[in-house]
Amino acid sequence: MILTEFKSILELFEVFATEQDCIDHLEHLRWNGNVVSPFDPSSKVYKCKDNKYRCKNTGKYFNVKTNTLFDSSNVPLRKWFAAIWLITCHKKGVSSLQLSRDIDVTQKTAWFMLQRIRNCFGIENNNNLSNTVELDETYVGGKNKNRHASKKVESSQGRSAKDKTPVFGMVERKGKLNAKVVPDTSCETLTKETVKYVKDALVCTDEWWGYNSIKKLFKHSIVNHKCKEYVRDNIYTNTIEGFWSLLKRGILGIYHFTSKQHLQRYVDEFVFRYNTRNYSECGKFNLLLQNTEHRLTYKELIYG
Repeated sequence: MILTEFKSILELFEVFATEQDCIDHLEHLRWNGNVVSPFDPSSKVYKCKDNKYRCKNTGKYFNVKTNTLFDSSNVPLRKWFAAIWLITCHKKGVSSLQLSRDIDVTQKTAWFMLQRIRNCFGIENNNNLSNTVELDETYVGGKNKNRHASKKVESSQGRSAKDKTPVFGMVERKGKLNAKVVPDTSCETLTKETVKYVKDALVCTDEWWGYNSIKKLFKHSIVNHKCKEYVRDNIYTNTIEGFWSLLKRGILGIYHFTSKQHLQRYVDEFVFRYNTRNYSECGKFNLLLQNTEHRLTYKELIYG
């Protein structure tokens, strides 16, 4: 069992010097001495050799990696731990090309590893929000100025979703944040997402008509950006707009491009990073390891 605090990638490799060290740490975080069968949680469990266990009720064998992001992976846990450390501790993330060099795997393997890790980041993207909550929407992708003349999309500026993907965000002041890829920014869609997570709050938005129904459900205040009004007393949307800047700089600067199919996972990554901003590097690392029971197969990743 390893409970040591580590503050750098070098210390990480010193603490987890062997594959067994990684297994022991995972078993402590996942089970804390009380092994539970992933096939039947009520079943008695027998310890076998080579870090395996047997579920009495089903007769199936399993280990600490079963039904987690590490399941059926030939990549050593030490490399997985390094990848998790790098993506959780780097403020803007890490590209698959960079990770492939850092841990000595192919870029395809690194990309799949990162997508599996991102699939676990959603644990921090379903928070109940209260007090003062800012709502805003943004669009990811679709910069015409970066395209060849033959590939430019007409009338794609502003809120057009012809070649951009809308993302809706909500943040509690001095609290947590949620952000979701949405099909559109209509009144119906934004209201539906808001009532899922916002509870008894003062809601601050801009003047977009999609928030018209909010005033019927919450105390609602507006800043009119069209009239160049950005702050009025305690009414503003600067917090959520700051997050959009972090998200877009990360996608453009590190990942360069992400498809609509995978965008939610990238959004989850930046939400996780925002919501754990006050955690230590070790705390972020262990939080992710405690929530790895979100297995993603390559077939699911590619074909949905």
